[in-house]
Amino acid sequence: MTQKNSTIRKSGLQLMQLDCSENISRFLKASGKLMFFALLLSLSPNSFAQTPKISAEIDSTSIKIGEQIKYQISVETDSTHLVVFPEGKTFNPLEVVESLSTDTSRIENRFRLLKEYYLTQFDSGKYTIPQQRVLINERSFLTDSFQVEVADVVVDTTKQKMYPIKPAMAVPSGFEFPNWAWWVLGILLLAGLVFYFIRRKKKRDAAIKQLPPYERALFELEQLDKSHLLENRQTKEYYSKLTEAVRRYIEDEVHLRAMESTTSELIHFLELKKDTGELRLNDQTITDLQVILQRADLAKFANSNPDIITAKSDRSKIEHVIIDTKAAIPEPTEEELLKDEEYRQVQLKKRKKKKILTASLAGLVLIFIVGTVLVNTKGYDYLVDFFGGNPTKELLDGEWIQSEYGDPSVTIVTPRVLKRGEIDMPNEAKEMLVGNETFIDGAFEDELYVVLSTVRFQQDVQFELDTAVDGVYANLERKGAKNIITKDEEYETLEGVAGIKVFGTLEMELPKKDRSINKKYIILNFAVNNGFQQITVIYNEQDVYADEIANRIINSVEFEKTTI
Repeated sequence: MTQKNSTIRKSGLQLMQLDCSENISRFLKASGKLMFFALLLSLSPNSFAQTPKISAEIDSTSIKIGEQIKYQISVETDSTHLVVFPEGKTFNPLEVVESLSTDTSRIENRFRLLKEYYLTQFDSGKYTIPQQRVLINERSFLTDSFQVEVADVVVDTTKQKMYPIKPAMAVPSGFEFPNWAWWVLGILLLAGLVFYFIRRKKKRDAAIKQLPPYERALFELEQLDKSHLLENRQTKEYYSKLTEAVRRYIEDEVHLRAMESTTSELIHFLELKKDTGELRLNDQTITDLQVILQRADLAKFANSNPDIITAKSDRSKIEHVIIDTKAAIPEPTEEELLKDEEYRQVQLKKRKKKKILTASLAGLVLIFIVGTVLVNTKGYDYLVDFFGGNPTKELLDGEWIQSEYGDPSVTIVTPRVLKRGEIDMPNEAKEMLVGNETFIDGAFEDELYVVLSTVRFQQDVQFELDTAVDGVYANLERKGAKNIITKDEEYETLEGVAGIKVFGTLEMELPKKDRSINKKYIILNFAVNNGFQQITVIYNEQDVYADEIANRIINSVEFEKTTI
């Protein structure tokens, strides 16, 4: 097998049996004289190494701008030698337009390798094609250099027909974003901004709530001072926030239901705490608190409007009430501290669960939106393949390999390198053939199955291509296929090599999965250079990616120029 950019020829390989095309077996049964099989080409090593012969030539030393020069390098060497031809920018200042695959022929026990390049230059002048380095068994050999003259193309503008300037044309920009998608993005952006500000406010409120009751109460009083409620004569709102701060502090620190109690009930509870010794408040503090709460009730429910001086004085007294209350609370016992810590841990776990639930819901909504966009733009199959993966799609999108296989060689592009295969064959068939090679990727039951077989006949063997085509049905049937539909038509490669294309559908059982699957197949058959070449591709019928792979493989088939 020879890669496109390098030529490797090896001999002295052990004789082994390789896989044979089933179509060949059909032909053998039909004729009673000939069998097709897979056999590795056997070559005898040369006993004496000879000095390689290297020559280079060009078809022209004078061209016009943009015309091409054919540059040939010929190497005659031992069949066991490894030959590497130059590639890339070694021809500077000339540019390489095309580098053809290496043509190989045999001269007795030696190989003659011919490598062709097409060069060009788009500036006029005299140029030198430098010596090219050819590696033979890691030994360098240099070719001759060549002088090339590139002439200008003379254009007679007086005889050139003039045409008016064409109007401007809109150039398609490729993929266009649908209008509804912009609306979706706008809604998502707006929702994101709303979520950001709500989240920000919640974090700020949560941070305030996490403050200890004493610090939070003083912080609320500071915020009240910055609110300018008094300057705007919003006395009701001012006293509501003022009393709410002191009530919340008493409820959290003294553990009374201060937020729900009336003024008289709250004062009564405080006096009971003072009498039992649980709260060491003085009478003046309780009295000041009672007066302020009563004044706040009048402002909230009786539309009373205390003056600004009184309101600011009440604010100062409330701060002293909070400070005095904190000083009056006895130090908590160890048991109370443990209960507070346990309560704090429970609340912390609840907040964590809430955050996880919120993040999960947001993720689900985002996935739903992305999935909807992908389904509308790319289709449902693309969404399934994107998240679930698809082996044939990975092959299609991966790096493809172009290689030469067999003798006579066939160049083909495949997503994976084909490997040699083998089958048993009758001895009488071997006598009819000079050599045969078979290369396989995958298995018959896999998503993709590719087989390439080449056969070279002896000179006195007459081969009819139609005989091999007639054996396709029986061939597939022996592999376990059923419900086979077969069609055939004439086929021609891009280079003009004629052959026969056999294609259709079949059904095969999958014993391990206890079900059957429908498959498509394409089989190309050629009879080139006293040989037979067959390329088979079998794949799942409903797999659109495999269908594209099969067409790409079939359309890439090429033959050496000497065999056409």
